[in-house]
Amino acid sequence: MNDNELEFVLSPKYIDFCNTTKNVDIDILEGTTASGKTTVAAGIKFMRMVSESTKKQHIIASRTVGTAEKNIINSENGILDLQPGATYCGNGDKDNKFPHIKFEGKIIYILGYDTKDKWENALGGQYGCVYIDEINTADIDFVREVLPRNDYLCATLNPDDPNLTVYSELINKSRPYKKYEKDVPDEIMKELLKVAPLKNARYWFFTFRDNASLTEEDIEKKKSVAPPGTKLYKNKIQGLRGKATGLVFNITAANIINEVEAKQHDFIHYSIGVDTSYSRKSHDKLTIEFIGITANRKCILLEEETYNNKDATTPFAPSDVIPKIVAFAEKCKVKWGFAPNIFIDSADSGTIEEARKFKRDVGCIYNFVPAWKKTKNVTRVQLEQSWLKTGDFLIVDTCTAYLEECDVYSYTEEGTLEDKNDHSIQGCQYAWLPHKKKIGNWEIIKQLIKDADDDKEAA
Repeated sequence: MNDNELEFVLSPKYIDFCNTTKNVDIDILEGTTASGKTTVAAGIKFMRMVSESTKKQHIIASRTVGTAEKNIINSENGILDLQPGATYCGNGDKDNKFPHIKFEGKIIYILGYDTKDKWENALGGQYGCVYIDEINTADIDFVREVLPRNDYLCATLNPDDPNLTVYSELINKSRPYKKYEKDVPDEIMKELLKVAPLKNARYWFFTFRDNASLTEEDIEKKKSVAPPGTKLYKNKIQGLRGKATGLVFNITAANIINEVEAKQHDFIHYSIGVDTSYSRKSHDKLTIEFIGITANRKCILLEEETYNNKDATTPFAPSDVIPKIVAFAEKCKVKWGFAPNIFIDSADSGTIEEARKFKRDVGCIYNFVPAWKKTKNVTRVQLEQSWLKTGDFLIVDTCTAYLEECDVYSYTEEGTLEDKNDHSIQGCQYAWLPHKKKIGNWEIIKQLIKDADDDKEAA
């Protein structure tokens, strides 16, 4: 590949990215919209790596073959524009039935990862270089299958739900070069450092400023599309992780306080809620949430602890959890006040029975109560949305697991509440449900929410 043939202007960071070809097995590109990631990664760096590879077969994967054609191959400044020596055979040819690009005597297969049977039939053997477009939307089984089948992997993505498996299994295992480490936002850097790095896996964060083709006017115009403070602005303009659409809760700065501010409130009730999970195969968490109800009818999430069996060196069982819950309650009693009732997910009879056994055998001042779950999930959400809007639901800033869930807890495409990303949220609900009539302007809210079980709940 002759670099002199390229007329595409690159920023200094992109030049470094393209020239870094030694001791690099994986390149991960994340960042803002319109930062040029796909154009440079696929059209220049990936094609350069193909050119230098000794293997004949390579892969470009996108959601569908049509998406790859539109955004990567045939687009302005796409592969065919930037690489005059490349020829695209969209319908295959007599030697290769799959869509592919011919380039310097090599074959680059074009795959869609949206349908498993398609990519399963296409994969086989070893490949030189693999490019995965928008890897955050790819079937994780495809990612797992293709990872060991290449010498070099290049993947791009726009920031998404940080709880997606692809982050923990691949993306967060990459690391930036020292030269560009400060370009990575602090909250993303913290995510990267949560897992051990992979050797020769490099992370790159790109923004509008790295796209040399954009003028200041272009950048300001793109910024104006998304209002500051919205999740769309966070994802697309700031390049930070978290779902952009369909979020259940809109947490603002006004809903978050620190411990000093929390201690200024006059509390009349304390309560603890526990949502349980013992799975070793998922990132589902066991969560313990401590709330306080104030004299002026506010609910404040004060403390939390979370545990995950998938990440535990020694798996925990219900009998291990009860002492943890009691220790948590004791810590909160000293720091905040006494919560006599601990509400445990009523669907988990095993944990509830262990708690009652603990109380019989050891003795403690706490009551272990099955959580009241007759109030529907959607009704609980309506209540909390109202309280957030009126400032009657507050969160202490150290409750990061709860805040992280609120960044991703979403509605499904069908408009229902998703059954994930809600363990801290559920635990908190178990704590405040028995006291909901003491929160906010209940007399007004109850006229808006029609729930046949409301009058049956504890006052």
